[in-house]
Amino acid sequence: MDVTCEVVGEGTETLALDDDATYADVCRATGYSPHEVTVLVDGAPVPEDAPVEANELKVLRLIKGG
Repeated sequence: MDVTCEVVGEGTETLALDDDATYADVCRATGYSPHEVTVLVDGAPVPEDAPVEANELKVLRLIKGG
């Protein structure tokens, strides 16, 4: 399945995911650990172990520093 993913502050990309992908798989596909980001669907956070059911979502980095 193809999912449009906006990593907030970094841009938008289309991810090709397996049909049984979870939101944790989305995190990894964007290069982040599920502990570093949260996935938002329609502005609401979703559990990382839930199956991906949305065609468009946002990934929000929780920690950014240096």
